Amino acid sequence: MGAQSNAAPIIIKKKRVSGGDGHHGGAWKVAYADFVTAMMAFFMLMWLLNATTEKQRKGLADYFSPTIPVNPVSGGGDGAFGGNNMFSEVTMVMDGSGATKRHPTIARQARGSIGVNPDGGKEMSEDFSTLEAQLLGHTGESMVSDKVLKHIVTRVTDEGLVVELFDTEDQLLFESGTDEPTPMMRALALLVTRSSDLVTNAVSVEGHVSASPVVLAQDPSWDVSTSRAQVVRQLLEDKGFAGSRLDRVTGHGDRELADENPMAVRNNRIEIIFLRDT
Repeated sequence: MGAQSNAAPIIIKKKRVSGGDGHHGGAWKVAYADFVTAMMAFFMLMWLLNATTEKQRKGLADYFSPTIPVNPVSGGGDGAFGGNNMFSEVTMVMDGSGATKRHPTIARQARGSIGVNPDGGKEMSEDFSTLEAQLLGHTGESMVSDKVLKHIVTRVTDEGLVVELFDTEDQLLFESGTDEPTPMMRALALLVTRSSDLVTNAVSVEGHVSASPVVLAQDPSWDVSTSRAQVVRQLLEDKGFAGSRLDRVTGHGDRELADENPMAVRNNRIEIIFLRDT
């Protein structure tokens, strides 16, 4: 009979730890953070809508609107960077379409621009920026002298691009009190005619004169302003401006003043308006 062992049997117990069933690696934290971010953005949006004016909101919307219109034909040349510049906004197109300063979108409507031609054509008749630059001598054209530039101002209105040609103290555009154009007026008519090829808009010619220093029995301002407008119309056509683009020729007498002094020489002016397309 063998010897018996006095050692107690060894019992191994495996303890299972339960709990923590609700923990799934922290994914809920990411979802919660997204929710909080979205709520913060929502409240900021509501605050901005309440704190800004309609004009400010329009400006914000224009800022974030696309600046490159979609066109089936792109500008520039072949290959990588085939144009003059890698940025489309400063690249002059080769085929008259694409996204450039000459073909902006509705976000630049304030400068008279309406975007690309929906038919994919080449005519962009309401982008006045290049025409303004040409008339004001910003393109370095040799035909625009400093003497000529002293007689030109431009502005864009709801009606279109207004080009004012006006008298100065030392240089008149017409002989005093008559409709006889001076050499300066003829030079200005040539400049406008050459620059007008940049757009296809119809044109209005309007004459304005200063008030007479004395009260006359028969006011000559109406006849003089009208005849001067007609003379400018004829000068434009003689220089090569298409007569079919002329929409109207009118005289305003001394009723619409550019200077608050009715007798100021600055009020003697011709307004050539490149009308917006309707």
